[in-house]
Amino acid sequence: MDQNKFFMEEALKVAETCLEAGEFPVGCVIVHKEKVVARGGRQNSRSLVNELDHAEMMALRNLCSSTSGIDPGEVVIYSTLEPCLMCFSAMLVSGVRKYVYSYEDVMGGGTNLPRKELAPLYSAMEVSITKNVLREKSLQLFKDFFSSPDCNYLQDTLLAKYTLKQEK
Repeated sequence: MDQNKFFMEEALKVAETCLEAGEFPVGCVIVHKEKVVARGGRQNSRSLVNELDHAEMMALRNLCSSTSGIDPGEVVIYSTLEPCLMCFSAMLVSGVRKYVYSYEDVMGGGTNLPRKELAPLYSAMEVSITKNVLREKSLQLFKDFFSSPDCNYLQDTLLAKYTLKQEK
């Protein structure tokens, strides 16, 4: 198994735990020198929705709160869903430059941000983005979520409709 698939499997495990808890199934791991150094799963998408508790934000908080002294420019972010604009921007400003994701967020994905057209802080950044790693596994988690009668988060949105129409 290649490295991207191996670490995406780790992110998928976090996402599965989220789904089992009734949360939006997004999992994220941060990898440094071929070792997972932080994890995060989507929180607070069930009742009192808190849009700051995205998986990538939780993982980034966990990395920042550790005393590891890891240079964010040396890590790779693995997420089961394309990072939204908030998460992608927060990671960019934090120094992260390598991203791998599984399933595209057609409604709010931020990785296609036209950085070259933005202010100098962003336009000079060299970023590596790898997409569709284990996409089918992630897609199934989102299908399960949006198909559940208990789910009310993001129902009837572009992402939900797009996901439920996808073939494996």
